Amino acid sequence: MIRVSVMYPRTEGASFDMDYYINKHMPMVAEKCGDALKGMSILEGLAGMQPGEPPAYVCVGSLTFDSVEAFQNAFGPHAGEIMGDIPNYTAIAPQVQISQIHK
Repeated sequence: MIRVSVMYPRTEGASFDMDYYINKHMPMVAEKCGDALKGMSILEGLAGMQPGEPPAYVCVGSLTFDSVEAFQNAFGPHAGEIMGDIPNYTAIAPQVQISQIHK
């Protein structure tokens, strides 16, 4: 199993519409990826490690797939539409990491 983490770094002055992300963007991603998508989670940053420290990321969206190939086959045909939706909820450029899940 692999996890695709889409991380939105806290950026001074940039907004993030969490309601849109949760209720419109991520359901659209799930619909486009279909059965290849095995799981999804949304993490909203609340704080950093030290008291009063802001979070490093405003939001981290995680998508789970069986393999990198399964992700590429499911996401690839819809990448333009999915990425084109980002300006509807933020101007923050996401950072993406694909990771192997170890238990």
